[in-house]
Amino acid sequence: MSGPALPPSPLARFGGRLATGLRDVTSDPDALDSAGFWAVAYDFEGRLTCARFEDVRPAPAPPRTEGWRGPSPDSWHSSLDRDAYTAGVRRIREHIAAGEVYQANLCRVLSAPLPDPGRSDVDALTGLLAHGNPAPYAGTLRLPAHGVEIATASPELYLRRDGRTVSSGPIKGTGRTEHDLLEKDHAENVMIVDLVRNDLGRVCATGTVTVPDLCAVEKHPGLVHLVSTVEGSLRDGAGWPELFDATFPPGSVTGAPKSSALRIIEALERAPRGPYCGAVGWVDADRGEGEIAVGIRTFWIDRSDPAVPVLRFGTGAGITWESDPAREWAETELKAARLVAIASGQGTP
Repeated sequence: MSGPALPPSPLARFGGRLATGLRDVTSDPDALDSAGFWAVAYDFEGRLTCARFEDVRPAPAPPRTEGWRGPSPDSWHSSLDRDAYTAGVRRIREHIAAGEVYQANLCRVLSAPLPDPGRSDVDALTGLLAHGNPAPYAGTLRLPAHGVEIATASPELYLRRDGRTVSSGPIKGTGRTEHDLLEKDHAENVMIVDLVRNDLGRVCATGTVTVPDLCAVEKHPGLVHLVSTVEGSLRDGAGWPELFDATFPPGSVTGAPKSSALRIIEALERAPRGPYCGAVGWVDADRGEGEIAVGIRTFWIDRSDPAVPVLRFGTGAGITWESDPAREWAETELKAARLVAIASGQGTP
């Protein structure tokens, strides 16, 4: 094992663009309505990091390089094992039976030590993911001095903004093929669409929130999802701070009602989600545009111990009254298997 390496330079890679030349880092969302190109990471627990970059140029996904040596496949540990997770599913069903919640997203965090700190470049991991698991909102945010090193292969849109038009693309319903999708998956998606409509309705002009697509089937590497689209027009005076206040954390990774689901999540989960189930993406304040993904299918590096960095990855499932505990555990396994194999240097299962 080599010793600790010098931290790599800051960069962001989103939407076919590479941003370098870090200028500013702030936790103030008002900055996103000012000027410049910003990369955004919003932890599920509420830590917001906005980084403005000076130089932005078109760039493809990073090539596969020697900059990444993944963890041993047998070194991964889950914050909730199978027994604890299925017990959590049963507990959520009890909350549903009591009328406290309609749906709650139960997640677990996988962790593994990285064997070579000198080959732990999160952008190199993004390159592996881009080749092995291409995703519409894939990217990197590398700010080692600020404790942010994220590689995402997210398939889910949290917020897109084009001027005053905003949209969201909640995902609910997962299977290996379209034939695996159940009525429960459709019901789950519709519940979250209603929640997202209400969230956007808090910040959009009255009567402008619509649902152009409901429960469309999207194919992704190794699985399919049900995806809906909700959009609206921002009311006068509303910007990114108001958008975040109205919609964060994303409804698809919390549940409905959101306040009750968050309380249940806090009681059942044993590890902070961090960037997982938060938000990650970019904002071009000069153009009034932005595209921020839900932080799913997302890896991040924890360097609390610089000599032994830890790679983390989250996986979860939406729990409803119809949920079968064993099936929900299997869904979390399905969502994790392909990406964990890539990060561990095993290719794809």
